[in-house]
Amino acid sequence: MTTILVIEDEHDVRENLQEILEMEDFNVLTAENGAIGLQLAIKHQPSLIICDVMMPELDGYGVITSLRQNPITIKTPFIFLSAKSTDEDRKKGLQLGANDYLTKPFTPRDICNALDTLEIEA
Repeated sequence: MTTILVIEDEHDVRENLQEILEMEDFNVLTAENGAIGLQLAIKHQPSLIICDVMMPELDGYGVITSLRQNPITIKTPFIFLSAKSTDEDRKKGLQLGANDYLTKPFTPRDICNALDTLEIEA
């Protein structure tokens, strides 16, 4: 079963993402901040990481920077999901190595379309 790691500090958003992904038959790991998410990414090596940008302890930019420097996670597909929605925000996320950048609020279809684009299957 394909595992997706969701790193999101907002409880309701994290739960909503988990429900959407589990309905699509994915195994879902969750983390409430970037530091925990980074540990889970290295330990479990998920097929995809969906990560918020603005979080306590370690923000999403710090998460992807660390992941891209680690040989275990350097190529792990990564999607930012953020309320930061300017072109500059999107550009920064993609320049740091994200495969996609989605903005909040999002729909289940937005998430599924991103998975289809990255060819992530359950």
